[in-house]
Amino acid sequence: MTDGPLRIIVVDDHTVMRAGVVALLASESGIEIVGEAGDGRAALGLVKRHAPDVALVDLRMPVLDGVATTAEIVTRFPRTRVLILTTYDTDAEIERAVEAGAIGYLLKDTTREQLADAIHAAARGETVLAPRVAERLVARMRQPAQIPLTAREADVLNAVADGLTNAEIGRRLVIAEATVKTHLLRLFAKLDVNDRTRAVVVAMERGLLHRP
Repeated sequence: MTDGPLRIIVVDDHTVMRAGVVALLASESGIEIVGEAGDGRAALGLVKRHAPDVALVDLRMPVLDGVATTAEIVTRFPRTRVLILTTYDTDAEIERAVEAGAIGYLLKDTTREQLADAIHAAARGETVLAPRVAERLVARMRQPAQIPLTAREADVLNAVADGLTNAEIGRRLVIAEATVKTHLLRLFAKLDVNDRTRAVVVAMERGLLHRP
């Protein structure tokens, strides 16, 4: 961390949003904005040129998105901390950003005070998460480990999703109807459900079943 104000760059492809973040932080005496970029590739050039303490990075951007930008910064310029600032709070987005090396994940409804505090904390090497993001991560960690579906179970479940009866599934997969019922019982147990429709819904929610 440098002496004096923290040096940061703001990376967001939306010009108005980027200007808003800059204006929000303009009155913070402990923070100096040394550059702005509208895409990840331009951001890497700024990091190389200015060696900022913190890069405030959006997720969805052209040329190079926030996750790829984060991974590049962490690998090539490890002294610069990456703090994600985005509107997206899905499990997949959060996990991708954290796995890429982001030290924090904030949402764009954060206040000026919260944003400034988060930037200082990130510069100190502290993990910073928006409350809603932290709740999602904790909830995900508390979920029981997922048991993957076998290829045949996936075939049966896809047939269920197509609206086929047990007899029709048996004919499609060339297996006995009793075998179809056995697969369904195993699926119900794995997914902790009691009916066919719910089995399809839960499997898709958990990413165990992919439909075109």
